[in-house]
Amino acid sequence: MAKLPAYIGPAAFGLKMGVIVPGSDLLAMIVQIAGTCHEDSLLDNGDVLCVTESVLARSQNNYVTIAEIAREVQEHLQIGPKGKVGVVFPIASRNRFAMVLEAIAAAVPEGEVVVQLSWPRDEVGNQIISEEFACSLGKVSSDPITPEELAGHNFKHPITQVDYIQLYRQIIQGQGARATILLSNDPKYILTQSPQGVIVSDIHNREKTLASLSDKVKTITLADLCSSPSRSAWSEWGLLGSNMSSGDKLKLAPRSASAFARDVQREVARLTGKEIEVIIYGDGAYKDPTTQIYELADPKPVFGATPGFTNLLREGFKYKYLVDFYHQQGQSVSEIEDLLKQKLCAENRDQNETEGTTPRRLEDVIASLADLVSGSADAGTPAVLVKGFFD
Repeated sequence: MAKLPAYIGPAAFGLKMGVIVPGSDLLAMIVQIAGTCHEDSLLDNGDVLCVTESVLARSQNNYVTIAEIAREVQEHLQIGPKGKVGVVFPIASRNRFAMVLEAIAAAVPEGEVVVQLSWPRDEVGNQIISEEFACSLGKVSSDPITPEELAGHNFKHPITQVDYIQLYRQIIQGQGARATILLSNDPKYILTQSPQGVIVSDIHNREKTLASLSDKVKTITLADLCSSPSRSAWSEWGLLGSNMSSGDKLKLAPRSASAFARDVQREVARLTGKEIEVIIYGDGAYKDPTTQIYELADPKPVFGATPGFTNLLREGFKYKYLVDFYHQQGQSVSEIEDLLKQKLCAENRDQNETEGTTPRRLEDVIASLADLVSGSADAGTPAVLVKGFFD
């Protein structure tokens, strides 16, 4: 493969690496594929090598069981098998939350789990109930919806066709516990059920939710569970970013992701002489305009990155504005091209010239691009080479 021609702008390439299992030497595998890119003249200084968080966690054997999570719930909330646990604002997801809920219910098999969902959607856009149903009850967003008002109705997700209210009820009952499902956008509404402890289960607003409850009842977040380095499997993110695995196991987010990114950067430089940046990425940060689902079920798009991304925003020029502006002034095409090149090198930027180019964290932009390339359906490319952003 020849070096990409100069007229190619930012681009991303999925890299096929083979099967990665617990105990795989992922560092060696990543460095090997980077070396292959170098041999094919595809690796340049300033490229970004993106590694999906899933394969890093798998290579770390970062798995926990339902029983292990259940014991942590009991320890953190200081409750026994007959306890009553509140769960506030979980997302509607079989992959992301069903096994977590199973573990919570397993902690109180003779007790009760009260799940409070937000409505009409969860925080990442999954529909819990339809707005039409809420209107039929005469509800506005500040109103709660009780179990009695939900009784006798089915609420299938328009995409997955899963009734998450019914699914979560069945999961709790499957562990022997009583299940209470209610809907409210006020986190303090859970207190009307008098739980002995509450697990704040939202992702992006968890600190705000925690602050509203922590002085009233024993409260933890998902980040507090499975987060201790004293465990054989743990993550600094706790259960945030975890995924369903096989059997009774749940895969945590990777631990020490930034350290791994730095190791990759160092070893690639040693092997190829190229100075690249590295990110460990999860979900991209974008919203599907059709389903209204916000894809970011991870706590952030990037779990770890090399120092080159520190406080780095992607900002750009409004090219169409500048072209129109210069053309209206009577500049020729060649003169406009020269002026645009000068603008790229200029340190001071006029607000009109950057209007419409909202500054974003560069690592989040690149992670979202990598996630689209690797794909939710998994294209078999756990690493993605991104070019053209550090030129």
